[in-house]
Amino acid sequence: MSLIPGTRLLARLAALRSRFDGAGVSALLVTDPANVFYLSNFRGTAGMLLVGLDRASLIVDARYISSATALLESTAGCPGMATVEVTGSYEETLVDLVVERGADPVGFESRHVTVGRHDWLVGALAESRIELLRTTGLVEQARVVKDADELEKLRDAGLRISRVMSEALAGLRPGRQEREVAADIDRAIQAVGFEGPSFDTIVAGGPNTALPHARPGQRELEAGDLVLLDFGGVLDGYCVDLSRTASLGPPTGEAMAWHRAVCEGHAAALEVVRPGATVGEVDSAARLKIEQHGLGERFVHGTGHGLGLEVHEAPRIGKRDLSALVPEDEVVLESGMVFTIEPGVYLPSRGGVRLEDDLAVTSTGYELLTDVPRGLCVV
Repeated sequence: MSLIPGTRLLARLAALRSRFDGAGVSALLVTDPANVFYLSNFRGTAGMLLVGLDRASLIVDARYISSATALLESTAGCPGMATVEVTGSYEETLVDLVVERGADPVGFESRHVTVGRHDWLVGALAESRIELLRTTGLVEQARVVKDADELEKLRDAGLRISRVMSEALAGLRPGRQEREVAADIDRAIQAVGFEGPSFDTIVAGGPNTALPHARPGQRELEAGDLVLLDFGGVLDGYCVDLSRTASLGPPTGEAMAWHRAVCEGHAAALEVVRPGATVGEVDSAARLKIEQHGLGERFVHGTGHGLGLEVHEAPRIGKRDLSALVPEDEVVLESGMVFTIEPGVYLPSRGGVRLEDDLAVTSTGYELLTDVPRGLCVV
């Protein structure tokens, strides 16, 4: 696995610390695994970071202490970062470290800490009169714009997943079960160098294409079916995601009309993508075009989602989320953002179509990271 150099981690930590004043904290407890990896190159089923104003510590248990120490001593280790081995529990070790460092107040990632862990930490830190403050998105604010190393990984991943899709479409045949096709795709994803799928592979045939997140089952593909393929892979920790719809034999006029509407919605969204545009404008462009085909009510999800260390991350390309701190349809696109464009229409018991590509915003517009023909594939 290719990791970014430790000097880049130093820059990421400096950028994070520059946001401490705005959040009113002197240190941040990082518990989201993707954020831990982003700041330290460490990946494990457990582990957390305590990032202070002048130093950072990677807290791991005995299962990871040797590998974490070796990581920090390598060129992929962040200079000055130390490992701390858990004694007792993660929470107890953290409290001891916070008290030792005199950090106050300490921020925590409110979307990634359970109520139980929060309540215990508040009680334990109260004895030392240290305040625990909730924060949202301090690390994610940086992750949303990819650097050159990240973009190169995502370009490579986009080309690899495109190759898998082209082969999967060419291999569709009547008589094969959805789950058999999905298993072949998963093997192909690993064969081209991915660590594995970035989510559960979707293969849906016939009426199942009307289910946006259908799970592949024992249904056999039939002549005349529409077949929806949606899958992705993880390369060096970074996720890509791609969807295409095929027809087993000549498509019906109805299927062609659905695909035409989705294809035009996809193209309309791409036309809007540029620095300074809002995600709401991108979503509205796709939605308006599909509405013009009389299928607006059948477009039941957002137009896209961010890609990176997670297969669904910021920015979300969709309608306004009233629970968001910043209305998501007002998020402004910046060069280096990476996300999907994936309009779709779904007609219960009849069928559906989705068309998804990955792109990076550039200084003048966008760069497509996936490269598979967007016409309705007839097999």
